[in-house]
Amino acid sequence: MQLEIFQVDAFSAEPFGGNPAAVIPLDAWLADDLLQRIAEENNLSETAYFVRNGEAFDLRWFTPAVEVDLCGHATLATAWVLFEQLGEQAEVLRFNTRSGELRVSRAADGLLAMDFPAKQPQPVDIPDGLLSALGLPGARALYRSDDFVVVIDDAARLDALQPDFAALSAFEVRGIAVTAPGRDRDFVTRWFGPRVGVNEDPVTGSAHTSLAPYWSERLGKRVLDCEQGGARKGQLQCEVPGNGRVIISGRAALYLRGTVFI
Repeated sequence: MQLEIFQVDAFSAEPFGGNPAAVIPLDAWLADDLLQRIAEENNLSETAYFVRNGEAFDLRWFTPAVEVDLCGHATLATAWVLFEQLGEQAEVLRFNTRSGELRVSRAADGLLAMDFPAKQPQPVDIPDGLLSALGLPGARALYRSDDFVVVIDDAARLDALQPDFAALSAFEVRGIAVTAPGRDRDFVTRWFGPRVGVNEDPVTGSAHTSLAPYWSERLGKRVLDCEQGGARKGQLQCEVPGNGRVIISGRAALYLRGTVFI
């Protein structure tokens, strides 16, 4: 069997930036264990698979270790492949996922805009060992949604983080986002997910379904300019329209197109 594969750098206008994702179109679903083994072999933070279903697409995402409920950058990569490589003519793509229907549309200036459900992170006490595992001396606050959201006040501290990933994997959340006001962005973030097989994700679109509502309320802004990453960074624009949704927009660039042989 041969499958077409695309590797796309999402949330970047050029290759070698943003977050790489593999995208594999399928005519019909393969066995789950085979989908997982392909994702493990790809060894990227996410491999996305899609199957056309009428006028929509069924979409699933796999890390090298597990299938996940929501992935922003691989959704952006999938939409980019459909629009730019496979000639999809629809103005809005509809994806059926484990997180409900997601829509991606062509926006201004070459951006792709993803319409995701918003999640309001809730304040929680900082558990023992979390800050030491991150290598942080302190934090302004901690919130929880799918992830822990650790808020700090100095963006410069983000670059210096050297987490203990084994210690972080003990916390029963999908991942840990550390976020701060940006110097030339509204906010900046790094995201760590050793529990789902991704020590650090360069750009985590799904995390911004919680980050954007927090920063929108704190800064009093509906449209936010954001950046995520450590050595490798990507850029996002987030809009919080107040209707329970978050619009996450970004660019993408093709790195590789090839064939998987199984």
